[in-house]
Amino acid sequence: MMKIALMCMFTAWILGIVLGPVLIPLLRVLKFGQLVRSDGPKGHFKKAGTPTMGGLIFILSMVGTLLIWSNLSLEVLLSAGMVIGFGLLGLMDDLIKVVMKRPLGLKARAKILGQLLLALLLIYTAVNVLGRGTELILPLTGEKWDLGIWYYVLALILVIGTTNAVNLTDGLDGLAAGCTFFVYLGYLIICLLAERTPPILALDFMDLALFAGALCGGCLAFLVFNRYPAKVFMGDTGSLALGGGIAALAVLTKTELVLPVLGGVFVIETLSVMLQVLSFRLTGRRIFRMSPLHHHFELLGWRETKVVHVFWTAAALFVLAGLILVTV
Repeated sequence: MMKIALMCMFTAWILGIVLGPVLIPLLRVLKFGQLVRSDGPKGHFKKAGTPTMGGLIFILSMVGTLLIWSNLSLEVLLSAGMVIGFGLLGLMDDLIKVVMKRPLGLKARAKILGQLLLALLLIYTAVNVLGRGTELILPLTGEKWDLGIWYYVLALILVIGTTNAVNLTDGLDGLAAGCTFFVYLGYLIICLLAERTPPILALDFMDLALFAGALCGGCLAFLVFNRYPAKVFMGDTGSLALGGGIAALAVLTKTELVLPVLGGVFVIETLSVMLQVLSFRLTGRRIFRMSPLHHHFELLGWRETKVVHVFWTAAALFVLAGLILVTV
């Protein structure tokens, strides 16, 4: 079982390595270059014009890998569908930014509506078709709380929050791809251990393990091109897709309450933005030099690579903590 999952990861990595040199020049020819915020760190101005929408690399490598190794169960189709669906939403956002020269991309209402529809599809299918139910499983104790209709509310917040949190984290070369790699690796381990961990209800844990493995490999391949200095950015195409995949795994493995620990870096990044906005509105002062948090450290004088490596380390530690919660 583990060998197949590792082969899945390796296959996705190979496909990503092959796709990168094909897609990146194409994105450059199409002039799909990154727009840089005028109020952002000055060191980022030189990144303007770097090809974006590079998330297509790991999305396509995931699709190819699952076609080769997976039996395409409904669990896998639903999970992959979330990656593709959120990826398409991000692609529309990116195209509006680079083609129509609208820095804000999709209107907020349209983006939230798209996320809401995808999240509802995921939750409804998981609960009513795949039999995941409306219970929450408490970490450590394994006790189940049936929330009934309120589960939909909590799950909606989880799915939409996760996709946007990953999107916020995508601000430095290699940052989001590296952090999500560790989260997908954590879910790969959770799926492989599901057979021995009664509270986890991942019925088709093998296929979900392959799905997680495919995105692990895809992220690693993408990092070859996205590490500092980046040759390509994932764009909203990639960040929303990765967030959608993580949310799908949380819902399907019934680890909704563990996800905030596994994705602790994303939680902290999101909280930094919320606190910054709240503080400025209430007091007129900012807590951080800039939010999300990774920009704060940049403006403190940290090298970009140092910030990224510290955040990768934090992501790995959060995943380790999440695994302890699941397995104890």
